[in-house]
Amino acid sequence: MKYTVWLLSFSLCLPAAQQKASSNAKEHWVATWATAQAFAPVPPFGAPPPRPQAAPARPSPIGQIPETFKNQTVRMVVRTSIGGRRVRVQLSNALGNAALTIGAAHIALRQNDAAIVSTSDRALTFGGRASFTIPPGALVVSDPVDLDVPKFTDLAISLYLPENTGPPTVHPLGLHTTYIATGDVTADATLNPSITTTAYFWLSGVDVLAPSSASAIVAFGDSITDGFATTANKDQAWPTLLASRLASGKSTAMLGVLNLGISGNRVLRDVAGTNALARFDRDVLARAGVHWMILLEGINDITFSAIPGIPPGQAVTAEDLIWGYRQIIESAHLHGIKVAGATILPVEGVATYTESGEAVRQAVNQWIRTSGAFDAIIDFDALTRDPEHPKRLRSEFDSGDHVHPNDAGNHAMADVIDLSAFLK
Repeated sequence: MKYTVWLLSFSLCLPAAQQKASSNAKEHWVATWATAQAFAPVPPFGAPPPRPQAAPARPSPIGQIPETFKNQTVRMVVRTSIGGRRVRVQLSNALGNAALTIGAAHIALRQNDAAIVSTSDRALTFGGRASFTIPPGALVVSDPVDLDVPKFTDLAISLYLPENTGPPTVHPLGLHTTYIATGDVTADATLNPSITTTAYFWLSGVDVLAPSSASAIVAFGDSITDGFATTANKDQAWPTLLASRLASGKSTAMLGVLNLGISGNRVLRDVAGTNALARFDRDVLARAGVHWMILLEGINDITFSAIPGIPPGQAVTAEDLIWGYRQIIESAHLHGIKVAGATILPVEGVATYTESGEAVRQAVNQWIRTSGAFDAIIDFDALTRDPEHPKRLRSEFDSGDHVHPNDAGNHAMADVIDLSAFLK
């Protein structure tokens, strides 16, 4: 009897959210959307981070990034991959040099542009607080709220920033319009923005409470995964298109996809974003419900070594990249995450292409295909290379800069992936 009373008392002490989650063991938290913070605090060789290599005539898809925020609301739009009946949000001050004060945070279903579905608006608290401070380098998770979140729908997350923030932790290539307005308008049905951009600020992830069969796949890579050269506000990056394919299949409908690409990212060294080895814990292991990841990274390690003035120590060999891949694979396997290795796409035609770099790419791709180190292989190189000029992208997939696939190329990349691999 005493034992029974103690159990009853303990359960009454649990927060209501914990009791509800505990009462339904057939559900668990799974990330439905995520993004990676992209700027390294200090460039490694004394120069500004180079932007992804694009043709001069093509405008950059990276919009204006304010140097600071004060007394402003930022409303950001994200596209879910799977759905659930409850939702929570991750915020990150990973690259901040000072504490960040959030005055208010809201989540809602988006109606259109900056407008939300008013009845879906939910105020978010973090550890019971509507206003809170995130220490430098920290990640925080909101308390769950009840909200029926459909798969493949737009959510609007609004943050009010009452104090001077300093340089923001940011993902520059958001590819969705972000709305910035004066004052605390986080709960407003629509905004009158003073600025729009296409970046994400401090927003790191969105999780849903989903059936036990649900899980997430991380797309871990550089600008090709990030979606550089795809059409903004059209969800044309290959990870999002892969999520659409998964959602349409009966056996794969509960597999979400998280785009953790960073434009300019490298496996072994910082330039545009913390290197892949250093960001692996934050961008992969900190995501709920991840069972698989797709690794497509390495071309920037190869081509950036040809940037004029770069120190010789920035060059990599095939053995260097393979060592980095093995470290990522081992870390993923340590946490029960399987890894699909994607071959590196051809880039002849870019200013930093060299024959020695091409030899490294070929050697790495051969290792990816034959080593047996990965749990699955995705041969993006074979798909995208020009049959007549295999060191180049196929013309119908080339956005014009000879490195980033266009919308058609991203569709082809998503379509070539064997979905059955993710059911293993």
